Amino acid sequence: MTAKSLIALDIPSLSVEQTGRDAFHLLSDFHVKHLPVVDNGQLVGLLSEEDIFNHKLYDPIGSYDLSMLRRFAVLENEHIFEVIRVMGDNRLTVIPVVDRAGVYLGLITQNDLLRYFANMASFSEPGAVVVLEMERRDYSLATIARILEEDDVKILDAFITSTRDADNVELTLKLNRTDLGRTIASLERHGYEVKETFSETEHSDSLMERYESLMNYLNM
Repeated sequence: MTAKSLIALDIPSLSVEQTGRDAFHLLSDFHVKHLPVVDNGQLVGLLSEEDIFNHKLYDPIGSYDLSMLRRFAVLENEHIFEVIRVMGDNRLTVIPVVDRAGVYLGLITQNDLLRYFANMASFSEPGAVVVLEMERRDYSLATIARILEEDDVKILDAFITSTRDADNVELTLKLNRTDLGRTIASLERHGYEVKETFSETEHSDSLMERYESLMNYLNM
């Protein structure tokens, strides 16, 4: 999945001829805090609410000091993980997408990213979540997958997060089974610490309601 495939088609960019008032209304209409400014097809930068408040509402954006605008963007062929990193590191509500010549192609919003992950099979398919904690040196997804597959359990998704102890990591697994009793026993038998479990058999109605609420919110 690349940046280009997530571009939102319904949110316009700003031109240098538009005013701060125009920009403020668009930010409000689309519930974002940043919008790209484009001049002759080239990305100039990202305009924020703060930028508008530092000028008169009816001043054209072209009269701003455009060199001071934030200039974050991702290339069209960059992976979604890079999109998430740039947006998260810089606390952006949107990220512009450009080609290698700097031509503006569109933008990706936070909602686009949420919708992408909400529709992934690992989130929407039934299953359960297991959180393991281990030393970094003991981490081997291949070994853990082999243990689970011996019990006919498949990993639908996995991700690692750091802990307060720099030598340890947490491994979160979405599995295709909801009955975790045998799975937990197998993992513990092989020396893995099961820190938390979340079984849909216990919370299926609540999880489905939350999933549907998320999808309804993203489709507003």
